[in-house]
Amino acid sequence: MGYHAIGIGDDDLSLGKKFLVELSKTSNVTFLSSNVIDEDSGKPLFQRHVIKEVNGLKIGIFSLLSPDVFLGLSDPRKKGLIFRDPVETAQEMVRELEPQTDLIILLSHLGYPKDVELAQKISGIHLIIGGHTGVDLTNPPVIRNTIIVQNSSKGMYARKLNLTFSNKEATFYNVKTKHTYERNLAKLRQQLNSLHASEAEKNQWRRAIENIERTLQQFEQRNSFTMTSFPLGETVKDHPEIKKMVDDYKSKFPEKSEPPVHDSRGTYRPKP
Repeated sequence: MGYHAIGIGDDDLSLGKKFLVELSKTSNVTFLSSNVIDEDSGKPLFQRHVIKEVNGLKIGIFSLLSPDVFLGLSDPRKKGLIFRDPVETAQEMVRELEPQTDLIILLSHLGYPKDVELAQKISGIHLIIGGHTGVDLTNPPVIRNTIIVQNSSKGMYARKLNLTFSNKEATFYNVKTKHTYERNLAKLRQQLNSLHASEAEKNQWRRAIENIERTLQQFEQRNSFTMTSFPLGETVKDHPEIKKMVDDYKSKFPEKSEPPVHDSRGTYRPKP
């Protein structure tokens, strides 16, 4: 699918640290763990960040995994790992990546509420791609110039963020927001021409029109984005290229036949 990097989450550690490290060695995708330390070596479990150049744009990517998403101190997935404070690590990563990059992306496994808190505390992260919580955000919020995207769980949707990035210092806005302002502007202008409106109402509408026009002018100096959603239903798996990939994967792990089950009548039936 063309992934550039994976920010590891709690479920990626379900088979233990050693298994995930061995898996990373055979993968073409870079594993990231900016705040996860290997207890044995005292070093990051995986790379702390990666810098990708796309069409002349340098993009810095790092990841965060919160210890709070695990099931308590005894969770076996945490064995052999030390978790550094996510906020302190994010500050370090921004300081390190800002001089080298145009755009900074965080692959977050903190949960949506913590993503919001992080965006409020730290500037310099342009995009937070969040996981774990499964919040369905069709319209990503922009908090202190950080776009936060999340997707619903269980593979219900694929989502594509289209970002027009022209200025590193410029703020972001959702194109849908601009369209809402434009619709309101057209409606106000139509009301202004109403024969039945009082002069006081017209003055109020004129002030509203001026405010919207100023806002739309400000959008011209900002970076825009749109979010497109693709429902992943039964029709998707029938796509020939996807079906071939699924079949190739399944061929590496043939299904084992289940033993028959003995029921109460003394007969045997296949296990469902």
